Amino acid sequence: MKRISLCTVFVLIALSSMAQKKLIERYLSNKTDSSRRPSFMPVPVFRYTQEIGLEFGIGALYSTYLDRKDLTNRSSNFSTVLSASTKGQYNISLKGDVWTKQNTHHYIAEVRFKRMPFDFYGVGNETLEANEDRLIQGYVKVGLEAEKLLLPHMYSGLSLGFENYHFTDKEVGGIFTTDQTLIHKIGGSVFYAGISQTYDTRNSNNYTTKGFYGKVTYQYAPDFWGGENFTGSLIKANVRNFWSLSPKFVIGVNGLFHSVQGKNIPFYLLQQMGNDEIMRGYYTGRYRERNLLAAQAELRYRYNNRFGAVIFGGAGQVFDNGDLSIKSFKPSYGAGGRYFFDPEKGLSVRVDYGIGEKRANEKRQTGFYISLAEAF
Repeated sequence: MKRISLCTVFVLIALSSMAQKKLIERYLSNKTDSSRRPSFMPVPVFRYTQEIGLEFGIGALYSTYLDRKDLTNRSSNFSTVLSASTKGQYNISLKGDVWTKQNTHHYIAEVRFKRMPFDFYGVGNETLEANEDRLIQGYVKVGLEAEKLLLPHMYSGLSLGFENYHFTDKEVGGIFTTDQTLIHKIGGSVFYAGISQTYDTRNSNNYTTKGFYGKVTYQYAPDFWGGENFTGSLIKANVRNFWSLSPKFVIGVNGLFHSVQGKNIPFYLLQQMGNDEIMRGYYTGRYRERNLLAAQAELRYRYNNRFGAVIFGGAGQVFDNGDLSIKSFKPSYGAGGRYFFDPEKGLSVRVDYGIGEKRANEKRQTGFYISLAEAF
């Protein structure tokens, strides 16, 4: 019996060592997996704020190729985030980004449910921290988009979307209550349909080292619900270009313009500046208006297949129609690190620290982000 026990122990040790070796090879080895097999990466969600309490959950990204034999076939990615807090807040999001064989079709689907507190500061490019007003937002979004390759690198697409908002003012008497120009404070619904045109020569949709990407989208929201619900147009333009300076260094530039035009534009459809992709360092929604114009550049350093670093800088502003001003652009700059959990596909977990403007009598605006995939 003792011999059997000892053998069992040795077998368990050997199996444990083999399992650890496989984990190291899969997530820490500098080797590139050329098998083009699917990959899965879980990312924990954990933070604490006074308003929502302890938030915890998990995010995950699954990536695969629909044609593993075709080396030009782009990876299809599926991501999800599930989180909740000790004060009853929750966030659920699902997103799929699919490239078919020969990249002839591109499909995007997104479903999101959210009930989260956020700070509202008013409307405009010069809002004050002193006007911070706490709201609770209930949010549902469903988005569908399909693109087809009609000419080399040229995709034409159709899109449908539905969004529903509901707001509760947690601090009655603040700017949200007193600002009489805000439309539809309780929330509302919007349905829109649109068309898009994309030109894409990137060598990768995950970690681009060379190529150009440009996309223009026009969406129209008809008067389905009447009253104060929004009727009008949503316009988006996004351009990116990448240059490979050396095997380890890449520089990328990104510019975007978002606009909402029409009647009865509710405050929640106004363009918001600041997130983990562009204008990093600004609280999302600190500045909001009809139009958003922003640009950034990012220098990427790939130390090896697993690890990298970036420095970035940019500028942007929100503005009403006819109020665009060079003096009103706000800075955004910072640095970050990258861990590539799937080097072959270029899939990464990124950690960024962004720095924004320092307004009079306010702390400098900053932001810390942990996200899946590159910023652009």
